[in-house]
Amino acid sequence: MRPPTDYDGTRMPAEAEEGDPRAPAMMICARLAGRAIIRVVSRCEDAQENSQLDLSECQLMQVPDAVYHLMRHTELKSCDLSGNVITKIPPKFTVKFSLITDLNLSNNQMAKLPDEISTLACLQRLDISHNTFVALPHIACQCPSLHTLLAHHNQIIEVDVDRLARSRALEYVDLSDNPIPPRTHEELKQITRPAISISEREKEDWEEDLLI
Repeated sequence: MRPPTDYDGTRMPAEAEEGDPRAPAMMICARLAGRAIIRVVSRCEDAQENSQLDLSECQLMQVPDAVYHLMRHTELKSCDLSGNVITKIPPKFTVKFSLITDLNLSNNQMAKLPDEISTLACLQRLDISHNTFVALPHIACQCPSLHTLLAHHNQIIEVDVDRLARSRALEYVDLSDNPIPPRTHEELKQITRPAISISEREKEDWEEDLLI
């Protein structure tokens, strides 16, 4: 029987075994990357049928250009990018997917949104929870059809309360589990529309001392 000389996925080539000690790890990374690409292409094909693009948990650092190409003839209605390591959304995203109504960006590493988000005239629901935002994106208040904004579990300390209160479309904003300052916290509690969910604020040590 001919001894195995070519790499068949179960045996590493001799040079990998005897050469660069990083080779096994590099092969594993390449194999995982290949699986991720296959997953993305497969989900794009599904979205061509149902107009709902689910790229959650795909190990993405950004939206691949190939996605824009694969979806160029599809009028996308929803896009789920949750559970990746995305740090930003490029402006061209809003141009290519201008008709989406639901955008899920939760569980990534984002701290800001592009101004072009406001051009998504059909966007009704935006989820930016479990990211690294320190300020509630004011641009979200400018989306003409956005009625639900989920921003819980961030590091938000800055909220433009007046702008939020003036928003015509927003109906519900979830700001729970954010380190919102006391004054802003009280101002948010006074707003009647949109409905705002905020966590009960824990009193500072100096406030506790005043009660003694």
